[in-house]
Amino acid sequence: MSKKIVVCGGGGFIGGHLVNDLLEQGHQIRSVDRKLFSDWYQKFDDVENIVLNLECKDACVQALEGVDEVYNLAADMGGMGFIENNKALCMLSVLINTHLCMAAKDAGIKKFFYASSACVYSAVKQTEAENPGLKEEDAYPALAEDGYGWEKLFSERMCRHFMEDYNLQTRVARYHNVYGPNGTYDGGREKAPAAICRKVIEAKLSGKHEIEIWGDGSQTRSFMYIDDCVKGTQTIMHSDIIEPINLGSSEMVTINKLVDLAEEIGDVKLKRNYNLDAPKGVRGRSSDNTLIQKYLNWEPDIKLRDGLEKTYRWIFDQISNK
Repeated sequence: MSKKIVVCGGGGFIGGHLVNDLLEQGHQIRSVDRKLFSDWYQKFDDVENIVLNLECKDACVQALEGVDEVYNLAADMGGMGFIENNKALCMLSVLINTHLCMAAKDAGIKKFFYASSACVYSAVKQTEAENPGLKEEDAYPALAEDGYGWEKLFSERMCRHFMEDYNLQTRVARYHNVYGPNGTYDGGREKAPAAICRKVIEAKLSGKHEIEIWGDGSQTRSFMYIDDCVKGTQTIMHSDIIEPINLGSSEMVTINKLVDLAEEIGDVKLKRNYNLDAPKGVRGRSSDNTLIQKYLNWEPDIKLRDGLEKTYRWIFDQISNK
């Protein structure tokens, strides 16, 4: 059955992929973002595209008028380099989710998805590279990533209480490092997989076979390919899971291993220069998928090597065609 669905943050990387998938299913889509339409990552002519600043309540009311479901992926964010140096901007995203929840309640909307982040997890659980995987319960006692992580944790609570008090059926997924084509790969907001791919490509094309790595390269992460993110987001939206849940890969790698893979794909070997003063985030972070396996009998399963190759090829084309 076709639904009228609004994707807030539809001009962004994840939002654009979600819009595309929902459109292919035959839904009527309204895509909302504050960036100028010319700056959207993906554009679709048969979608109602609107430019609005969702930090404002009136804009949220307009965005949600006449829709059945809401996906809130809108936020001012980026990779570690951005969120460590723009804490106030990241915190202001709390206005978006707050006003969207208020507008959804007033409009009688029953389904509301909120994209949270692994940055909500306590820093004391992420001090070692050999991270056993973060369980949902590890968000408390709270010691989230300063700025961005605290905003996400607060907004999770907002969703919970709007469900308890107003029967707004909220679903919350904690994204773990989403990557793939059609996203930011330079300019300061890019995340590690895109940044590493870009650096390897630039080193290869320039003939200067060197790469700067933030930190000592032994810090660990898990990275989820965009197709798994889009599938998991919609599955969680239409599930009975009422608590925040991890949505991420359990395939943990070091940053050095991530560079290894990008070098392998690019058929090049680079000298590594480690910048120990650069933003590098927590020491170790990975997704424990016990709960999502229990509820959905599924977890993100696209291998990093496979997803990274698609991402590398896309970024290579973008750089080559400049």
